[in-house]
Amino acid sequence: MNGAMLSRPGPLRSSAPGNRNDQYVLFKTAIGTCAVAWTTAESGTLVTLFQLPEATEDETRCRISRFSARRCDAPPREISALISRIGAHLEGRLCDFNDVQLELTDEPAFARSVYDAARKIPPGQTCTYGQIAKQLGQPNAARAVGQALGNNPIPLIVPCHRVVAAARKGGGFSAHGGLKTKARLLTIERVTNDLF
Repeated sequence: MNGAMLSRPGPLRSSAPGNRNDQYVLFKTAIGTCAVAWTTAESGTLVTLFQLPEATEDETRCRISRFSARRCDAPPREISALISRIGAHLEGRLCDFNDVQLELTDEPAFARSVYDAARKIPPGQTCTYGQIAKQLGQPNAARAVGQALGNNPIPLIVPCHRVVAAARKGGGFSAHGGLKTKARLLTIERVTNDLF
């Protein structure tokens, strides 16, 4: 099984939400109401956004609807299966979501390479911004790695919560709740919480 989570979609979408005919669905989890958006392509169903819970379900809906054109109450089979896996993950039955197909073509090439590196971090482990920068052959780019992860449109599935600052500090997290949400996700994944 696979797994990942979404953070707050920032100003990173360069195309209008309706261009790909994205759809989204809200769903309940152990940590609150999440949302996922997708588009359909020749290669299959591609996830375009993931939204971690906001303070209320309505705020979660409002946030994802700013970036995705239509709400859907009957998602395709692939999305229903993903929702089940996300639910299991957030209940502590850990998944990695490396098999989930993503639509990230609107993202800069550097950000896509950061997201690819983050997806390789298994549940229960962490990596630093600096380590990812070194993996990418740019050892001085730790800050740029952090900025890319701060704009991650598909948290959890692209597990930006598993990337921390040097000296085992929490770093940042742009989802609602900030570092408390990051700590909660890591606790679910059984990462010892001496990071915060």
